[in-house]
Formats: sequence, structure tokens, C-alpha cells
Amino acid sequence: MQSTLNKGIANFYDESSGLWESMWGEHMHHGYYPKDAPPKSNQEAQIDMIEEVLRWAGAESATAMVDVGCGIGGSSRHIARRLGCAARGITLSPVQAARANVLAQEQGLADRVSFQVADALQQPFEDKSFDLVWSMESGEHMPDKTCFVGELARVCMPGGRIIIVTWCHRNLEEGETELKGNEKFLLDLICKAYYLPKWCSINDYKAIFRAEGLQDIKSADWSQEVAPFWGAVIKSALSTEGFNGLFKAGWTTIKV
Repeated sequence: MQSTLNKGIANFYDESSGLWESMWGEHMHHGYYPKDAPPKSNQEAQIDMIEEVLRWAGAESATAMVDVGCGIGGSSRHIARRLGCAARGITLSPVQAARANVLAQEQGLADRVSFQVADALQQPFEDKSFDLVWSMESGEHMPDKTCFVGELARVCMPGGRIIIVTWCHRNLEEGETELKGNEKFLLDLICKAYYLPKWCSINDYKAIFRAEGLQDIKSADWSQEVAPFWGAVIKSALSTEGFNGLFKAGWTTIKV
């Protein structure tokens, strides 16, 4: 199952990443739109997302980071410049890894920022290699969340920070054992479109973190702050450039 899923994820991003970059730039994640904030471009909102995550997590310094599910490396390069650290990124997509390395070279970062094809559940790094472990909207693709968190913990240095920004379903209320039928139906549609194996909640993640023996665990729900991004994505897809780009990208992207 994992092999089939990984091939689907890799193919999806192989086909769609070029279109995304042409429409949105190097950051392949939500933007951050706090309530009552002045208007900003969507690209500015994406950078604000990275900055707000770093601020919220107290990640003011790092010597070495890993970007797990790196896309075309936007977060890695931004954080490497911001904190002056070295960065490694991994993705299942050969197209993404190659493009990320080209951009690192073009931006003068190739001496300390690099990317490769690898599985987040079997990372090719030694134990305790990084003091900043970063996963921006890739956890939702992981079929085994316990293994995923375990690998993040394994490569993290003692005293380092693990940051996961990911899609989650709501926490269950007291007495609930599962989501409502209409909720599961909608989430299943998203799963099929984006190659997501199974959703979990913030509380599920916190329980896994505790079981791994991790400390100083904190969480937040930013659903409202990122919601405007979806409208912007749909609007761009319906533009002439987006419409033409979808057909060039192929069926895997169109069906989303």
C-alpha cells in the first residue's frame, strides 16, 4: 500500500509542481491571513506563514534543519537565509528535488542547502542530525503517523525543535468515537484528490508526541487564518493562465 501511495504522491507532484510554481512561486503551502490584518498578496501571505510558524514555535536559531516533504524547497531556502543555517530537504518527487536544487544554486545557497528524493518514513539521515525538524503540509500524506513522528524525533538533536504544520480533522467531542458521516464523506473526497491516506486530529498527534517521549508540546488551530487561501487558489485555477496550465500539467492535476 505504501509503495502504491508513494508512487501516486510522486506522480502528482511531478506533474503539478511546475504549474504551481508558475502561478504561485516557490512556496507550496497555505498563506497566513490573520483577522483584521491589512491586505497582502498571496505570496506575501505564504512567507508570513513561515515567519509566523517560526515565531509561534520560538525557533529563533538553528544550525542544521531538515525539511520533510520539501516541495521545491521554498521553506528550506527561506529559513536557511533567515537563520543562517544549513538545510536538507526530502521529497518523493524527483521533479521537485531537481528543481529545488536548481533554485538553491540560482539563489547562491547550494553550498549549504540541498535536496534529494527520500521517504519521510525512512529518512536517509543519522540520528540526532538536526536541531530544527520542519514539516510544512506534508504530514497529511503519511500513511503511518506514528512512524512519521518517530522518524522526526529520531533525526532531531536533543533540545531541538520539531515543527509540524499539517491538515487535521477536528478533535472529537467527549463521547464521540468517530466523525459524522457527512464529515467523513467530504474528507474522503479530499483524500482521493490529494493522495491522503488517512486523517487524524491535533489531539491524535499530541498523543503520538507524548508516546515518543517528546517534551514542551504545544498546538494551535489556524484553520480560520489559512481559509482565505483556498478561494485564491480556485480563482487562479479559473484564470486563463491557470486553465491552460492545468491541461498542460495532465490528468493527475486536472482531476483535483
